Amino acid sequence: MAGTMRLPEPRGPLSDALRDDLLAGSVSPATVDLARTTAETSADPLHDDDLQLALALCYEVHYRGFDGVDDTLEWDPDLLTLRAHLERRHLAALRELTGPVPATGDPVDQQLAALIAADDGPSLSSYMAKRGTAEQWREYLTLRSVYHLKEADPHTFAIPRLSGRAKAAMVEIQADEYGGGAPERMHSELFAGMMRDLGLDAGYGALWDDAPAVAFTSVNTMSLFGLHRRWRGAALGHLACVEMTSSEPSRRYAAGLRRLGHGGATTVFYDEHVEADAVHEQIASVDMCGSLVAEDPSLTADVLFGAACSLALDGLAAGHLLGAWEAGTSALRGERALAA
Repeated sequence: MAGTMRLPEPRGPLSDALRDDLLAGSVSPATVDLARTTAETSADPLHDDDLQLALALCYEVHYRGFDGVDDTLEWDPDLLTLRAHLERRHLAALRELTGPVPATGDPVDQQLAALIAADDGPSLSSYMAKRGTAEQWREYLTLRSVYHLKEADPHTFAIPRLSGRAKAAMVEIQADEYGGGAPERMHSELFAGMMRDLGLDAGYGALWDDAPAVAFTSVNTMSLFGLHRRWRGAALGHLACVEMTSSEPSRRYAAGLRRLGHGGATTVFYDEHVEADAVHEQIASVDMCGSLVAEDPSLTADVLFGAACSLALDGLAAGHLLGAWEAGTSALRGERALAA
């Protein structure tokens, strides 16, 4: 079926067993038990390749699916039970990562701005603007392709869970992400074009085998928030943080590509975000999140938690990339050729 992807290579016992089960058309009790054990014993779930890939497999059946995997598995009770084991550990690890995110009596847009201002994570965009090599750019885009080739989709799951101005504001933002009705302007398509310009395979999911665990950790968090009504506040907080923090970094990323000799046809993905996200910032923080918590103040803490997760996971990915490059090693898995 058009748009599907091949199942990626397993990264441990759980993803190996789950991959076999998906191809067989049923999830075995033994694999469900293995997921529970993996979740209970993982020392570092946010960096755990086996756990994060297995969780990504569970979520991908809600997106475009996999070659050879029956679509009826999307709502299979055993697969959902398996996923729940992994989600509980993933959420607990996110809580550990962000620490307490206390709410104040200020308007939620001001609380979001304060949370962002207090973030002291590493600036990957500054590094890429000034020092990123062509190969480091390819590694960065490989990691980000896990999300950007489905850009907007995880957050869009939250739209039916909203009402009123919050819903209208989110639709306004997401419409721009999907190119305002022009498929060639969809942000996922602009990102794919940039990948091709840098010699990468831009097929949907084509580089999953090369991407490190932190690439999946970020997208899995968005999928978790979007697919659970319980976490609709976190989904909106996460999206608002993305919109509030991407304009200036996008300007720096575009500068980094131009430094390497790429023109507007390549930088258009980032150029688009400089303009669009500057407009989206107020819509996301005031109209979307502000309207949500005005309707239900109990969701304020979830909105802030979602934003804190966005910041912390960006820092996790930046730390992984910069740490590997500082050590003189690749930030990707294995030594596969990345060129298309």
